[in-house]
Amino acid sequence: MYTLNIPYSVGISGVGSCVPEKSLTNDDLSKIVDTSDEWIRTRTGIRERRIADENMATSDLCTEAVKKAIKDANVSPKDVDLIVVATVTPDMAFPSTACIVQKNIGADNASAFDISVGCSGFLYGLAVGANFIAAGAYDTVVVVGAEILSRILDWEDRNTCVLFGDGAGACVLQRCEENKGILSYELGADGSNGHFLTQPAGGSRMPASLETVNKRLHYVHMDGREVFKFAVRSMEDASLKALEKANLDLEDVDYLIPHQANIRIIKSASKRLKIEENKVYVNLDKYGNVSSASIPIALDEALHKGLIKKDDIVLLVAFGAGLTWASVVLKWIK
Repeated sequence: MYTLNIPYSVGISGVGSCVPEKSLTNDDLSKIVDTSDEWIRTRTGIRERRIADENMATSDLCTEAVKKAIKDANVSPKDVDLIVVATVTPDMAFPSTACIVQKNIGADNASAFDISVGCSGFLYGLAVGANFIAAGAYDTVVVVGAEILSRILDWEDRNTCVLFGDGAGACVLQRCEENKGILSYELGADGSNGHFLTQPAGGSRMPASLETVNKRLHYVHMDGREVFKFAVRSMEDASLKALEKANLDLEDVDYLIPHQANIRIIKSASKRLKIEENKVYVNLDKYGNVSSASIPIALDEALHKGLIKKDDIVLLVAFGAGLTWASVVLKWIK
């Protein structure tokens, strides 16, 4: 649908991530709901997830991830022109979490806003930030994906509470050499199927009330079967379209970092794309589904393990609430 029309090439110059210290294992969960380690592992690939303590907010995780990313990019907070935070668990409805992060890091010259695209949010943010730089409006943009999903989970529903975790990942976007960095992206949405993944209450349609609380409508509600089918199909389509825009083939991909939702989804999508397992990064066994934070956390880990090298072609792909999907193709610049 969209492609990067750039007078300037834009790449990721720094990355960082932050996850809470507390780990909640499958065995821990089996003491809360009717489940087991074997049941969760075989159906999802998840062994544990990180859970924020009661005094931690999404902006706290964002702040630490951003500090690491700007240090990695060797830039000062004063150099940041824009902060984009992708989250469905903001500190509050307003001000935006991005504005709180701006204050926390001392980025006095930056504009800031949040976007709500579910698990696709970080990749949407990359596209938004890249276009601001490509248009010549900004030089340095910080994009963050962050969630504290444990606050909106129904801990009596084993079909959802076993899947999700908390964390944040961030990157710094800046101009780079021509024909490197972000080569293309694909964004899409299908609002007609948005009811498959929702948090029904808490907004203007269904404000908080005694009834909404009693009916547990402030928690994540998901039709797992429908989301699974959508995920595999949309990840394949988005990947192929982004690669086509970049004039690349699947054989050109050095590394695939998919949204970390479910090992069955990842394996099904990579099989359909004919990408070998050793080229696919997976860390959901440690963190579960961290929504918009899953790809930047995985990207940070893969980079620090030396799995991604300069000039590698990296494919990022996600699906999320909305329903939405997104993919980004990069030629790594560092």
